[in-house]
Amino acid sequence: MIAAADIGMLDGFERALINNRLHLAYQPKISLTDGKLKRVEALVRWDDPVLGSVPPSRFVPLAERNGLIDPLTQWGLRCALRQWREWHAAGIDICLAFNISAVSLDQLDFPDLVERLCRALEVPTERLVLELTEGATQPLIKLMDTLTRFRIKGIGLAIDDFGTGYSTLMQLRQLPFTELKIDRFFLTDMIASADSRLIVKTMIDLAHGLGLTATAEGVETEEQLLLLRELGCDVAQGYLIATPLAPEALGDWYRAWRQRWPALVGDVPPEAEQASATHAARRSRSATTHRLRPPRLAS
Repeated sequence: MIAAADIGMLDGFERALINNRLHLAYQPKISLTDGKLKRVEALVRWDDPVLGSVPPSRFVPLAERNGLIDPLTQWGLRCALRQWREWHAAGIDICLAFNISAVSLDQLDFPDLVERLCRALEVPTERLVLELTEGATQPLIKLMDTLTRFRIKGIGLAIDDFGTGYSTLMQLRQLPFTELKIDRFFLTDMIASADSRLIVKTMIDLAHGLGLTATAEGVETEEQLLLLRELGCDVAQGYLIATPLAPEALGDWYRAWRQRWPALVGDVPPEAEQASATHAARRSRSATTHRLRPPRLAS
């Protein structure tokens, strides 16, 4: 039974989905080794003329409970894959992450559907990573065959919000994930708290020990980014790097980010370092010449 407060929202969401009034924003994820763009996460956004901006935490559970999650997932995947093609044509070759619901995994043919979408839109399956929240992994252990079929097709699987749900380490070992995403909760005080720092380090080591990529989400300060880099984390996303972007803004953001990265991590490009050294040598020679030059005599 639908709660009275949800009836209006459900009707508005269904109309928005049918009439293509939803849109996607894309949050970049960068390599903490060299600052390069690794992938973008596609995020569904709903701006309703009456309700305003409705967060996914409200409309996704509503869609799950009322049979709309599959149409939403298929719409979002098609839009994201089409956008990947546009970026690829423009010379931006990255991976794409998309959140899926555990409800969709109940369909035995779901991996085949995703593969068909990739093939129809000419996107290599190796460029796609599907993200699932950790809270959903409790029943996912029963869906091992479905998840394994994704991996056979080359599609990556990320466990999202790790550390806040109910999965056990045994389940994490058994499920065929390729990426572990450390929840922002643990990043909040890891600069000041040795306990939080140890937990983050343990998660990173756990991911690497299981052959997974370690990704930190919710990076908001330079100190967090530098510490994650020091701890060996592979990938980061968050407002320090970029807020979710309109698709056409990705190119300009990345050019600006590549210029910003060296200052963030204290790296000096070789050509800049050489130019600085040359300039310093010239100044040193000039100063030496000035000191050795005999004083002018008044005529």
